Amino acid sequence: MNMLEILYHKRDGGKLSKEQIDFFVSQYTKGAIPDYQASALLMAIFFRDLDREETYWLTRAMMESGEILDLADIPGIKVDKHSTGGVGDKTTLIVGPLCASCGVPVAKMSGRGLGFTGGTVDKLEAIPGFQTTLSQERFRQVVRETGICVIGQSQGIAAADKKLYALRDVTATVDNKGLITASIMSKKLAAGSDGILLDVKCGQGAFMKNLEDARKLARAMVEIGKTAGKQTAAFVTDMSQPLGRAVGNASEVMEAIRTLRGQGPEDITLLAKTLAGYMVFMGGKASSHEEGMKKVEDQMKNGGAVRKLKEMILAQGGDGGVVEDFSLFPQPAFRAELKGEETGFVESIRADVIGSASQISGAGREKKEDAIDLSAGIYLQKKVGEPVEKGETLAVVFGNDREKLSLALEKARLAYDIAEKPVKAPELIKELIC
Repeated sequence: MNMLEILYHKRDGGKLSKEQIDFFVSQYTKGAIPDYQASALLMAIFFRDLDREETYWLTRAMMESGEILDLADIPGIKVDKHSTGGVGDKTTLIVGPLCASCGVPVAKMSGRGLGFTGGTVDKLEAIPGFQTTLSQERFRQVVRETGICVIGQSQGIAAADKKLYALRDVTATVDNKGLITASIMSKKLAAGSDGILLDVKCGQGAFMKNLEDARKLARAMVEIGKTAGKQTAAFVTDMSQPLGRAVGNASEVMEAIRTLRGQGPEDITLLAKTLAGYMVFMGGKASSHEEGMKKVEDQMKNGGAVRKLKEMILAQGGDGGVVEDFSLFPQPAFRAELKGEETGFVESIRADVIGSASQISGAGREKKEDAIDLSAGIYLQKKVGEPVEKGETLAVVFGNDREKLSLALEKARLAYDIAEKPVKAPELIKELIC
């Protein structure tokens, strides 16, 4: 097979065969196809797109380019969750323990962050001693013993995706539905769970800026998952303002713990119950989504959810005392308050701007090798729809670098819009696709 022929074929609007896709993925992963030819194919795909079959075969090829986890020795129906990302999105830290406390095993691999804040792995590393790198055997053992384990993404999972994503990032070919679908689903399918629940974000702080694009991506991923023989569903949810009130790393873990106790912000609590309830249903521990939500609510009320988080922390070498004592988390040296300049109601909070401000504070990375200030971030005292008086605190910015804090505060100021009349908060749960 010839790579140049494949390029001509896709450039001119042809449909790639399974054999052509397999050839490209395997040879590029081995280093036999140069970046310039891979870039040309990505650009041809960007403009010509991938149909349903091409997307499936690309996903399969990428999945098979690395190791595929076998979780058969873990009893029960394993259910994984994936979010397309956003600002203040700490749902894995809440949903995982909720599901496990209801008897649904959660064997999850998560990533580090590049941009607004750290990823789930970075957030967990704000817990003193917590180990996010475990052998596969230890990973499975922790799930067998506690019902949940969350570790960093294995380098061997979907090996082609790492190379292709890096190339997409520098060739302006990231935002293509087929390529996004293959990237996400190749990793999810390789991770070995029986069911996959997707949380597809839409809005200013999300990758998909509008509802229709989010719907299309959700449908494409659900279709791929089902074709691969996995239980798969997706919720489309709002990310026009940050999720919850905490944006950072240690601060988001603290908010997750409060939410597991039933003391979290209204929006993150609703989202966590919705997602976890559906995962409990997918895992066969409830006869309906509604029953699943009732079960996770019970675990919040009786303390089972927060106890399950503590079990996971201890099993992964962390200090379980953080669940009761937040002073054990990394603490910021400096804080600065963003004051309202007028009286009214919060009309909007641009999630992408708050995300940028949190990154400036030290909570996120510009480059993969950058160190994160785990104590840094932003806490939103006021959310959309809430009243505010002139001089009242809208948000608090914190971290260990005064200069960064000053820059982050000025950035955060640009995120808030105040209206004279009452404003309704955006609908959080947009749609279920299954």
